Amino acid sequence: MAHVVRKVERPGKEVLAQFREIAPATAHEVLGKTGAMMSDIKPIYNGMKVCGPAITIRCHPGDNLMLHKAVAIAEPGDVLVACVGCTEAGYWGEILTVAAQARGIGGLVLDGSVRDGVAIKKRGFPVFSRGLCMKGTVKETIEFINHPISCGDVLVNPGDIILGDDDGVAIIPKERAEEILKKSQEREKKEEEMMRELVAGKLTLELLGLDKVLEAKGLQEE
Repeated sequence: MAHVVRKVERPGKEVLAQFREIAPATAHEVLGKTGAMMSDIKPIYNGMKVCGPAITIRCHPGDNLMLHKAVAIAEPGDVLVACVGCTEAGYWGEILTVAAQARGIGGLVLDGSVRDGVAIKKRGFPVFSRGLCMKGTVKETIEFINHPISCGDVLVNPGDIILGDDDGVAIIPKERAEEILKKSQEREKKEEEMMRELVAGKLTLELLGLDKVLEAKGLQEE
C-alpha cells in the first residue's frame, strides 16, 4: 500500500551549516569510499551545490504525481531525492521549480531526467539528474514518500544528508553525521597542509609514502 511519512528526523542546523563547507568527494573518502551516487547523476549546470536533509520519494516510471506531493510536505532546506525508474521522461520542470523555491526547498536529486533546463538554470535551483528529456509525464500512480529508497545505486533514508557539487552526489547517513563531519574537516585540513608543502617543493611520492609502495612492488628504473 502506498504511504507517506510526514515526520522526518533531520540533522541539526549547525551540522548542516558546517557540511556546506565540505566537498562531497571528501565525505565519500571518509565514509570508506562509499556513499557516492553513480557518476552519471550530475548537476544540470556547472557550479551548483546542494546540502540538506533528504525527503525520499518513489515515483512510478513516467509519472511525477508523488513529486508534487513531496513539494507540498517538504520543509525549507530539504532536498528532494527521487527514484523514478526511467530516464525517458522529464519528471521535473520550471513549474515544480517555482513551487519548490517558493517553499524554500533546497534542491532536487533524481535518477531520471528533467526538462526546462535553461529555465531552471536561470532560476538558480539546484537539480542533479541523469540528463534532460522533454517528454512529459502522467500523474496517475500513488507511491511512497519518506521510506528508504535506492537512488543512484545508494541507499537513501529520510533525513540523510545530501551533499552535491560538480563531482556528483554523496549521501551521509544521518546517524553518523557528526562523526563524518569531524573526520571530513580533519581530512580537508590535512590536505590543505599537504598542498602548502607541495607548493614549497615537496612531491606527492614523498608526502604520501608512495616511493616505498613502488619499491615494495618491485618497480625498476634506470
